[in-house]
Amino acid sequence: MDDNRVWSFEESLWTASPEHYEESIDDECLMVLPEPPFVMSGQQAIEAVKKTPRWEKVEISERQVARPQEGLIVVAYHVEASRGEEQYAAYCTSTYRWLSHENWRVVQHQQMVPLKSNG
Repeated sequence: MDDNRVWSFEESLWTASPEHYEESIDDECLMVLPEPPFVMSGQQAIEAVKKTPRWEKVEISERQVARPQEGLIVVAYHVEASRGEEQYAAYCTSTYRWLSHENWRVVQHQQMVPLKSNG
């Protein structure tokens, strides 16, 4: 998967339908998110997404892509997302594994929201 496709895929996980999300998340996926229960399996994350409105606008910056071995892609980035008046920003990582031609699944995802300084 080339870099443009990687970033289109990652953005789609924030904005696309819950059905697309479910098709893209591996059964063995593990996630760490900045809200309880914090640590989730792929199935728990899929269920949570079904109950959450999708983001309307997503801007991804500070993009990094690594390919540590064939069939594995790791991305790290900063995201700013919004829906209506709600705003969200986090640093994220995702890891994809290759299953078959044009078929990649997320096996790891983490979001970290930086603490605000009191300065």
